[in-house]
Amino acid sequence: MKVLRPRDKGYKKSITAALNRRLIPDPEVRGVVAKILSDIEAKGDAALLRYTKKFGGPSLTPAQIPVAPAETARAIAELDPDVRRAISAARANVRNFARRSLRKSWFMKNRQGAVVGERFDPFQRVGIYVPGGTAPLVSSAIMTCTLAAAAGVPEIVAVTPAGKSGGVHPALLAALAECGATEIYRVGGAQAVAALACGTKTIRPVQKIFGPGNAFVVEAKRQVFGRVAVDLLPGPSEVLVIADSTANPQWIAADLLAQSEHGHGSQSILVTDSPKILSAVEKALGKQTKLSQRPKALSAALKNATLVLVPDMDAAVKLANDYAAEHVSIATARPGEIALRLTTTGAIFLGGLSPVVGGDFLAGPSHELPTGGAGKSFAGLTADQFQRRTSIVMFDEPSLRASLPYLETFSAIEGLDAHGRSASIRLEK
Repeated sequence: MKVLRPRDKGYKKSITAALNRRLIPDPEVRGVVAKILSDIEAKGDAALLRYTKKFGGPSLTPAQIPVAPAETARAIAELDPDVRRAISAARANVRNFARRSLRKSWFMKNRQGAVVGERFDPFQRVGIYVPGGTAPLVSSAIMTCTLAAAAGVPEIVAVTPAGKSGGVHPALLAALAECGATEIYRVGGAQAVAALACGTKTIRPVQKIFGPGNAFVVEAKRQVFGRVAVDLLPGPSEVLVIADSTANPQWIAADLLAQSEHGHGSQSILVTDSPKILSAVEKALGKQTKLSQRPKALSAALKNATLVLVPDMDAAVKLANDYAAEHVSIATARPGEIALRLTTTGAIFLGGLSPVVGGDFLAGPSHELPTGGAGKSFAGLTADQFQRRTSIVMFDEPSLRASLPYLETFSAIEGLDAHGRSASIRLEK
């Protein structure tokens, strides 16, 4: 890990270098994904199955791509009671939060008396990508499918990679079904995204694709944008902790390690104005890493960790806003004051007793959040992203007559006389 202090030579440049994470697509990844998309579009299921096997998945027939209802029912029936309760608790929180964030249709009269408004309808068919295989992300199923169901999407199509045996992890399968998936397919990778976008004989195309994934999945979402809509292009996980002298270094270290656990591309950052906290967190990271079931993998991920000492909280806030982290944990005496000044964060966790894992698994907001600095322009996944907006306009004779002078003026300015005539002709006797 890197430890940066103001007295270090080149301190500011070191911060810029350490926190730079411009997620420019790798040219090789871009090329591989483009070929996959082209092949899926041309050869459908045959290409989908070939790439599934090529990239370490099972050897399947077209008939085996869909998960049969009996397999789903068995997974639900045999679900461990503790897992069932955890899924149910998280689903309830996410569903209730999602319902509060849905947009509602509205109408009003403009100044000329015409009726105008917005109507919000659910997408009719969406695709949900859920990472699976050896590490099934049950929480990602909850944090995506539940929102689609809350928005009223009638067709929720889930794709997730199967293991070598061809099976989908039972807990993930049960979570997908319980949270609203109406179709489940045992395929993953960029080829699954391509199938959702282009369609195959087995998988009909969708209108919008949601969900996180590896570099190939994210690049596939980038390349199909325009053919279909996509939610976000989420990259490796990030956490930034803002701490003062009142913080608990053990808790901070635990949060940093939790996000590092997502993989070698993850970034865990501490920004503090307390030298004592910085040193204590550095020591705690070393001790807690040894407690992990995967200490070598965690140590490798910690190479991206950065501990930064800043002169004051103003500098901490500026750094956090410049970085635009996926998660920001505020471990200070007055966390609310800091939170009000953060304008680019995906999710904010207030106070030392608010672990980021609470948002990852249970609290209510979806854990699919902007990464790589995208928080400056994008928000995290919300239920209203599963809705389509349509504008509504309705004139009657009085409102059209009141509007006509303005319509004719704009038509004349832009040299579009047919525009003006299309309005005036309706008022001719």
